[in-house]
Amino acid sequence: MPTLTYFVVGHITRDVAPTGFTLGGTATYSAITAARLGARVRILTACRPEHLQNLRELVPEAEIALVESEQTTTFENIYSASRRRQRLLATAGYIPADAAPAEWLRSDIIHLGPVAREVDVGFLTAASSQSLVAATPQGWLRRWDAEGFVHPDGWRPGEVFLRSLDALILSEEDVGFDASLLEFYISQARLTVVTAGYRGCTVYCGRHSFSLPPRPTTEVDPTGAGDVFAAAFLVYLRVLGDPLAAARYANIAGSLSVEGIGTSAIPTREMVERTARCLNLNNGSG
Repeated sequence: MPTLTYFVVGHITRDVAPTGFTLGGTATYSAITAARLGARVRILTACRPEHLQNLRELVPEAEIALVESEQTTTFENIYSASRRRQRLLATAGYIPADAAPAEWLRSDIIHLGPVAREVDVGFLTAASSQSLVAATPQGWLRRWDAEGFVHPDGWRPGEVFLRSLDALILSEEDVGFDASLLEFYISQARLTVVTAGYRGCTVYCGRHSFSLPPRPTTEVDPTGAGDVFAAAFLVYLRVLGDPLAAARYANIAGSLSVEGIGTSAIPTREMVERTARCLNLNNGSG
């Protein structure tokens, strides 16, 4: 696999844990995944400066740019048998497109990964036409009440925004299981991947849809699995140019990531491709 540059934009988060806090957020999980798959990683985030050390410990090889903030976005995740409920306890600052180093806007992959409406949609127009530009829009698809409890929000961006993306990756949970909202995204975006946890994912290319089953696994901690899936999908999409093959590898990466606590089980490229060979998937990653 050639060395790709992978640029992710979004808040790193502090997630409440029984022992204190753990580092989370799309930027964290996707960056670690991309790095373990062999990409050169770039992260643009907003947080309190002292919390960057935690990120550097997890992704020591990453280049990091910071929008300094008085707060670091902090979530409490409450899991039940069937769903996750979130509470937003603190929010870091907005991340404008002009905060990105110019070279980063020419990365092979640019991943817009908001968690709390913090990412400027202007990154779409600022990005190089040679970049694969994708979004995981969960942070645009949520609002929070006075107590910080997070609720789905029916965010419907303009057609130009969605058609400018090379890929859109979201879950049924992100849209609050609203079938009409999900249909809106699928009908407007050029390539949409909808994840459904233990039921696998569906890839929508224009008018065609392809459902892919998951890899059977024993779940220990589901936190970040969607972000691991998204990063793996984008890396393999850029390398292979085949959305279905990319989704198969992403299914494997996501399923492996839930077999341990936090970021500990995010797999390497070798682990993903060894598992793919065991499952008799065609390894076209070179």
